[in-house]
Amino acid sequence: MDYLDALSMHASRLWEGLLLTLQLTIVSGILAFIVAVVLGLMAGSTKKLLRFPARIIVEFFRGTSLLVQLMWLFYVLPLFGPSLDAMLVGIFALTLNYGAYGAEAVRASMTSVPQSQWEATIALSMSWQHKIRRVIFPQAWALMLPSLTNLWVHLLKGSSIVYIIGMSEFTFELLQLRRTTDWFFALAVVGLVVYFLIALALTQLMRLLEVRAKHRLGRGPSLKEILSPMPPKPSVADETPKPHVTGGSR
Repeated sequence: MDYLDALSMHASRLWEGLLLTLQLTIVSGILAFIVAVVLGLMAGSTKKLLRFPARIIVEFFRGTSLLVQLMWLFYVLPLFGPSLDAMLVGIFALTLNYGAYGAEAVRASMTSVPQSQWEATIALSMSWQHKIRRVIFPQAWALMLPSLTNLWVHLLKGSSIVYIIGMSEFTFELLQLRRTTDWFFALAVVGLVVYFLIALALTQLMRLLEVRAKHRLGRGPSLKEILSPMPPKPSVADETPKPHVTGGSR
């Protein structure tokens, strides 16, 4: 069968699988970020009542395989209660697994904020919530974005594992396409290109967020300057004439 004919025949199923993959990636990514922030703040707390439970949760979900977590949630947990929908299980497992990894990025970014900033909030008698929201987290946000970007791309690729609980996501449909073509066309051409384009879009989106976060801290150009087709205007310092030095020996 011709490759284009096979691709056309499987186009609708590939599209449905792609939409499922995007849904898993976006929903799980957002929820994983929320979990990461909560666990990261708890793990970095000075209170043992908050720090110890957070460390246990983070180490458990980081130390166990995502495959095992999916199997346990979908096949074992229903033995002790009601069964869960496959979509909910997939989102739940991806959220907890990657949220645990993201918690370490959040905690490390919080501790990377200069000590002088923490001391300044103490000198101003700020409450814990106020100093985190107004001073510490905005600086940590700019630091954690590169790590969160990598985790989101990993989550995109990791979402393919949900086929083991019966979900026909994009990789599963690629394997069906492989049956009527070959592995090179289905996986190395269609799959490689599509996953690359999605990962590129996610990376560029997160880079724009990073640019915005740094600009709010006064550490770089604004989004408007980055996206503008016109070259940036020179600053006052750049427009200041510099003395002309002529060569020659005395």
